[in-house]
Amino acid sequence: MYATQALTQLVPLAADELDKNKVTPGVLGFLVFAALAVGVWFLMKSMNRHMGKVDFEEAPDPAAAPTGTDGKAEAATSGTAKATAPGKG
Repeated sequence: MYATQALTQLVPLAADELDKNKVTPGVLGFLVFAALAVGVWFLMKSMNRHMGKVDFEEAPDPAAAPTGTDGKAEAATSGTAKATAPGKG
């Protein structure tokens, strides 16, 4: 027997007690919502565990030419970085 056939047989039994002004999701709605909440909690816990394993340190760009210590000290003391790339006025 399919689930839809079982539900269609149970609907007439519930029709006598159904108040159209007072329809609630019921126990099944709560269980589905609770299962979704527990699933999201487990997914967030797993995500936090995986994010803890990620190394966020970037490797230096091999294509970038080293600017030397003067450029780095100058940018660090002034508090601003150059907006244009070196060599492009």
